[in-house]
Amino acid sequence: MTAPFFVDTNVFVYADDRSDPRKQAIARDLIRRALRERTGKVSLQVLQEFFSATRKLGIEPVAAKRRIEIFARLDVVRLDVDDVQAAIDLHRLHDLSIWDALIVRAALISGCRTLFTEDLQHGRRFEGLEIVDPFRPA
Repeated sequence: MTAPFFVDTNVFVYADDRSDPRKQAIARDLIRRALRERTGKVSLQVLQEFFSATRKLGIEPVAAKRRIEIFARLDVVRLDVDDVQAAIDLHRLHDLSIWDALIVRAALISGCRTLFTEDLQHGRRFEGLEIVDPFRPA
């Protein structure tokens, strides 16, 4: 069985961003894998951030809503107050923005070993979670 992995907002954004075909292809492949293997996880925050970014991408709200319905087929992680408190500790201890700390926390509590994002340092680790930039040149 494949280990669960967490998908950050930028992966979903690049899947719709035609300005960089290489990143778009990588993002689409990762999303297909997440849906096919049923091992991908996201948080409500990721879905909200994606919707916020769709305006800049020129995606109509109805189409953005449909994409979110598809992405919500992944395991959606919901944080509670204790998780927000833990994210604040990640923010303090690791010099993360609170938004990145919330993403890391969601990935950790969902049992993921990998967080796919370009927003954090590739190879960095938080407990058993490794940051992987899927867009990083090989």
